Amino acid sequence: MRLTGESPAGRQKQGKAAVMQRTVLLAAPRSFCAGVERAIEAVERTLERRGAPVYVRKQIVHNAHVVNDLAGRGAVFVDELDEVPDGAVVVFSAHGVSPAVRDEAARRGLDVVDATCPLVTKVHSEARRFAGRGDTVVLIGHAGHEEVEGTMGVAPERTVLVQNVDDAAALELDDPDHVTYLTQTTLSVEETSSIVEALQERFPGLKPPPSDDICYATTNRQQALRRIAREADIVLVVGSVNSSNSQRLVELARSLGTVAHLIDGARHIDPVWLEGAATIGLTAGASAPERLVDEVIGHLRTLGPLTIAERTAATEDVHFALPRNVRRKP
Repeated sequence: MRLTGESPAGRQKQGKAAVMQRTVLLAAPRSFCAGVERAIEAVERTLERRGAPVYVRKQIVHNAHVVNDLAGRGAVFVDELDEVPDGAVVVFSAHGVSPAVRDEAARRGLDVVDATCPLVTKVHSEARRFAGRGDTVVLIGHAGHEEVEGTMGVAPERTVLVQNVDDAAALELDDPDHVTYLTQTTLSVEETSSIVEALQERFPGLKPPPSDDICYATTNRQQALRRIAREADIVLVVGSVNSSNSQRLVELARSLGTVAHLIDGARHIDPVWLEGAATIGLTAGASAPERLVDEVIGHLRTLGPLTIAERTAATEDVHFALPRNVRRKP
């Protein structure tokens, strides 16, 4: 994609996109959640205390800017533990790991900093408890997502993955009277509720988790987007392509009838999208830094007069304590 102004054609597009006064409806809350802040700070503290290199299994959070920044400071991101030297420091990402990964780390004497989001840890605990009482655990989530892989690994012999309504309707279980469902924390409420309804039709005795597994931050960002999407001509969601909660925001805006695009930053905005758009909805997934939102607003200001109107759906005051082995001593 061409950057604005890099060619005569690009400048012509920019001119078309810049001829009107625009309003940006800014969703709040947006950007980092408490679990993401905790995970990033865990890597930063580990680098400060232990020095580089610090190995991180998978992306610490699903955002390319965050990963690149930490890599520039000495973090080494790996896919699996066999890429980590014996005895080295390794950070587990916010998305969590399976017990098998923990066992391998212990066997090899790795110095582990566990940055798993506490809300993901909650889901793991539920999976262990429900499987232990003899239930089949139906996990609603997306195959291949790191959080799902970690949760599936808690009780793999008693856990099945359901990704959509069709999967739920076709599911066959040996013991249909003892079934509990759990969910990936970054799903949309609408997506999950329709799948749960399909499961309840198949298994009337289906048991829910004690409390909602969908992350408070995911829900809050979706509710904030609802407040602006129908008023907007277009919605821009700041987030990386592998960010599940960012993808869900795009899907939500589109389900409400509004054109929406996922962008990794200001440079990914195609000026053609903005032609005729007087009102732009703007939000960011829970793993996207707020500075990227600021850069998008700065870019939009270069296209013409801009009014910013923030719409707040919830106030977040959640804070998670850092892993014990990176906390500052009193």
